[in-house]
Amino acid sequence: MSLAPGWPAWLELAQAASAFAMTGIIWLVQLVQYPCFRRVGAAEFGEFHRHHCASIGLVVGPLMVVELLTALLLAAVGEPSWFWRGMLGLLLVVWLSTGLWQGPLHARLAREGPQPDLVRALVRGNWLRTILWTLRSAGLVWFYARG
Repeated sequence: MSLAPGWPAWLELAQAASAFAMTGIIWLVQLVQYPCFRRVGAAEFGEFHRHHCASIGLVVGPLMVVELLTALLLAAVGEPSWFWRGMLGLLLVVWLSTGLWQGPLHARLAREGPQPDLVRALVRGNWLRTILWTLRSAGLVWFYARG
């Protein structure tokens, strides 16, 4: 048993499901969606970018909140504590990257339009989140596979 007595098993299931979903989504964004920003003409870019941000927010917003809340709870009560605290640490770096790097770049793209340097920075910077979410999923697979 990896949780403190009395904690529901669905907490770990919600953590794993949200982490795995976010890993798949971030790879799709990294390899498909963000590169499309380079292929949209200047006249269509504003609407395309607005649609991307609104649509992706509806998908990832709830998943990211569930992932963060369950990671916080598991870091507090899960066993082994080093594992759950490490998983939380990876996720906190993802959130920091989102808030301090990806979000501001999206804000600039919304204001300035399709600037190639901004799109390159967005794609390059997103590799950190892609790698960290992949590590989280790999860590969860390892954790549950070991029995």
